[in-house]
Amino acid sequence: MYDLIIIGSGPAGLSAAVYGKRAGFEVLVVEKNPMSGGQVLNTYEVDNYLGLPGINGFDLGMKFREHADDMGVIFENAEVTGVTDAGKYKVVTVTDGNEKKTYETKTVILATGASHAMLQVPGEERLKGKGVSYCATCDGAFFKDGTTAVVGGGDVAVEDAVFLARFCKKVYLIHRRDSLRAAKALQEKLFQCPNVEIIWNSVVEEICGQEQVENIRIQNQKEGKQEILPVDGVFIAVGLRPNTETFRELASCDEQGYLIAGEDCSTDTPGVFAIGDVRTKKVRQIVTAVADGANVMASVEKYVNFL
Repeated sequence: MYDLIIIGSGPAGLSAAVYGKRAGFEVLVVEKNPMSGGQVLNTYEVDNYLGLPGINGFDLGMKFREHADDMGVIFENAEVTGVTDAGKYKVVTVTDGNEKKTYETKTVILATGASHAMLQVPGEERLKGKGVSYCATCDGAFFKDGTTAVVGGGDVAVEDAVFLARFCKKVYLIHRRDSLRAAKALQEKLFQCPNVEIIWNSVVEEICGQEQVENIRIQNQKEGKQEILPVDGVFIAVGLRPNTETFRELASCDEQGYLIAGEDCSTDTPGVFAIGDVRTKKVRQIVTAVADGANVMASVEKYVNFL
């Protein structure tokens, strides 16, 4: 019987693991991906994490994991396929290849993060990995001296465009509105890139190509006209969807699928908590995910002490 099982090992999950060990709990972290760190691993440069300006996202993720390892946190590389509420304890079912196991725990923290949303346009699924990407830092190097398009207008989209502009001949940023949602500091960096062209008020209608992406068909929503842009790659950054499919019967979610939990990170199921990008919150940043790891532990301790 564990005191706490944490599902997911991004910044929120690793922070909770460190605080859990400091509280003297027996902690198990289950992570389905080969490496801990979550989305931060795919961030080229993190320039707003306090005390570590400009740190590489991969390095920051590794530092988080190293801290948890030093605290003696137990990790298991497996996928959680179900969590059952048995009242005073929970049963967590995991699969590792063909092996299926169950663990009992007093509390569960859901820290499964979020995944990139898709455009849901013709050609996107077929050309995924053949010019269609959701991670500029992962795949951008394949398009050196080429022409690429980034779709979106938030922080991630602007960061991707700035990153790609360093080695691509031309970068289009396609945004459905007439102004960007990204932080002003990021916008200033973008506007200084001479090889970035912003296409306002436009959406991608289709991604075209035979074996690889060859062009995209876009439509200007104000003028109604269509245009074909020849590109070698398309990077889609139009938001996130929470990874909560497995847990929607366990605790209540909002209309978008985010687990309903406030600053104390408690869900409406006693003993089940949600932290990081999976929970309802206004700001989803590395620093707020790490803060959730601290906040949730106060709630976990209070819950365990009254069992």
